[in-house]
Amino acid sequence: MLETKPTKILVVDTSALTREILSRILREEMENTEVIGAASGKEALSLLAEQKFDLVTTALLLSDMDGLALSRAIRDSETHHYTPLIVVSGDADSRLLREGFEAGVTDYFDKSNGYKAFGAFIKSFIQRNSGLSGHILFVEDSRTSMVVTGKMLEKHGLTYTHTDSADKAYQLLARQRENPKEEGAFDMVITDFYTTGEMTGGDLLYAIRAKFHFSQQELPVLVQTSADDQQTQVEIFHAGANDFVAKPLVEEILLARVRALLLIKHQYDALKEQTEAIRWVAVTDSLTGVRSRRYLVDNGQTFLHSKENQPVWALIIDLDHFKQINDHYGHITGDHVLAAMGELLNRLFPDDMVVRFGGEEFCIMARNRDEAQILKQAEELRQAVEEMHPAGVKITISIGIAGSNEHPDLLLSDFLKLADEALYHAKETGRNRVCLSSRNGPRAVDGVHSNPTTQPA
Repeated sequence: MLETKPTKILVVDTSALTREILSRILREEMENTEVIGAASGKEALSLLAEQKFDLVTTALLLSDMDGLALSRAIRDSETHHYTPLIVVSGDADSRLLREGFEAGVTDYFDKSNGYKAFGAFIKSFIQRNSGLSGHILFVEDSRTSMVVTGKMLEKHGLTYTHTDSADKAYQLLARQRENPKEEGAFDMVITDFYTTGEMTGGDLLYAIRAKFHFSQQELPVLVQTSADDQQTQVEIFHAGANDFVAKPLVEEILLARVRALLLIKHQYDALKEQTEAIRWVAVTDSLTGVRSRRYLVDNGQTFLHSKENQPVWALIIDLDHFKQINDHYGHITGDHVLAAMGELLNRLFPDDMVVRFGGEEFCIMARNRDEAQILKQAEELRQAVEEMHPAGVKITISIGIAGSNEHPDLLLSDFLKLADEALYHAKETGRNRVCLSSRNGPRAVDGVHSNPTTQPA
């Protein structure tokens, strides 16, 4: 996945106060950002020679040179030839507008808009221009081309894994498709279209799109080719490439293409994370932080019958005499009790499906335990609840359990009904206890300590 290293910004301004204000605004507006100040063009160039920056902002007038001269010097440097540079000035004179582009100025911020707008401007700029970071799968069978292109990528801080055949690249991508969350996943592919071997770069590209079903946003592909004719270009795009570059490579063109494709990948990942976050919000109970009943309905059947989860256990948990807690202490206290209960369940069952079943009832779909393990954990939960006293209120729970080992091949609703019957037995026989559904009906678990619940005075 994309790297999360800090964004490093160099702020160049003769005024110490201005540097402090701009630096503070950037740190407040942007997370994971390192800001370093320089009081002159000379100091800025010295810092740029020693460190790698992602962005430079400079005043138009400095004590030893103007901002345009600094920009030209940066463009002439090896390490920061492509680093974005923004001029911060309250005087956008005709010289800046006329010579800025030629000097290599990337953008301009007008200080008359106010310092507060500066943070939003830089944040927006970085979001629009980010993307030159990521892990590239580089497929090239020519040693010379590999060295030349590799140096270009390394010069700009890009990480790549080189393979000299499309067949090897195919195996790496097959593993990534099988284990999408594995560390070191590729963010894009650069491949020659006509690699030697059983599989060509064109074959690899077809496999990426048609076999592995990586979309152009999920895994962008940049094709290198020596054939610059129209027919080859059409073939490249039909095979599923995002873009292509012709050999011999021009560094500026290659890096512009790579930046654009990594930005596509960055936006895809950001949208995917946002979609996932929205989905979890939709299926999470806002009060308790556990999953909603809707989530259980949509996913419980699959969870119950998954071979990887066996055996599966349903635990239905009821807060004893909860109505009396609401009546005696009030609904706000009752909400505190429910929230504490949700927090405890999430902590004790982090790898299971924890659901608010309704009102004061919770359900846990637990996996991969034997009977002794789940009964021990249920008793530990019962004791933990008895000891926690949320909002100063003494509470207890009753738990009903059913297991897929004794009740295989049931529908989710029938499976939960067995756990509910065990819960009903626990409440009928005094509450504050664990009962298990067996083939002969529900029974109290041997050795479980229990006391009748103390009702609010």
